[in-house]
Amino acid sequence: MKGIGRYFIFLGNLFIKREPLKTYFKQILDECIKVGIDSIVIVTIVSTFIGAVTCIQTAYNLVSPLIPRYVISLVVRDMTLLELAPTITAIVFAGKAGSNIASELGTMRISEQVDALEVMGINSVSFLALPKIIASLIMYPLLVILAGFLAITGGYVAGTLAGVITPEDYIYGIRADFQEFNVVFALIKSFVFAFLVSSISSFKGYYTTGGALEVGQSSTSAVTNSCIAILVADYLLAELLL
Repeated sequence: MKGIGRYFIFLGNLFIKREPLKTYFKQILDECIKVGIDSIVIVTIVSTFIGAVTCIQTAYNLVSPLIPRYVISLVVRDMTLLELAPTITAIVFAGKAGSNIASELGTMRISEQVDALEVMGINSVSFLALPKIIASLIMYPLLVILAGFLAITGGYVAGTLAGVITPEDYIYGIRADFQEFNVVFALIKSFVFAFLVSSISSFKGYYTTGGALEVGQSSTSAVTNSCIAILVADYLLAELLL
């Protein structure tokens, strides 16, 4: 409970005596590159293969001749929008961007750069963590959109090459019984997950104590806690919105 309370105090300090937003503009752009552009390759690989595997495994389990083949792509579409694109990508995002955020702030803490900002009268929490959180809120939903597209495309390529579904059936299944709210739900999850990963990682890195060994421990703790928060938030959002 002490850690949770300290986390919420940390969030409150983000908006107390902060610098003007124009001060953060360049920092936000730099963080967008770090958390977004630098994560594209791993997100592309993971989402494409997840879509392909989902398509093949769904086809493997549809053994009844009474079930039309287009159901395969329908399952791929709904699984991608509701779970795979926002949640699995969030786990990857926590490992890639979250650990980087925690280790960067942890290194600044043990090298006394954070203390130097405090001496100059700058709110170090806001100055260091807020640009990372804003950049994550901007870039992570874009990564989720990319992941959703690539997962569905990966399912199409794998399904048609393996011969488990025809291109026509796959396209028909993607369009059948489509619910627009699924896209909105995926984007809501992406904003929540982006905030959780960036804020928890910033919190863990900011309060690092010790030396280089503790920086690694803070990075590991940031990823672990972010993953737990993602799974809990995933369940709560499903209960509330679906």
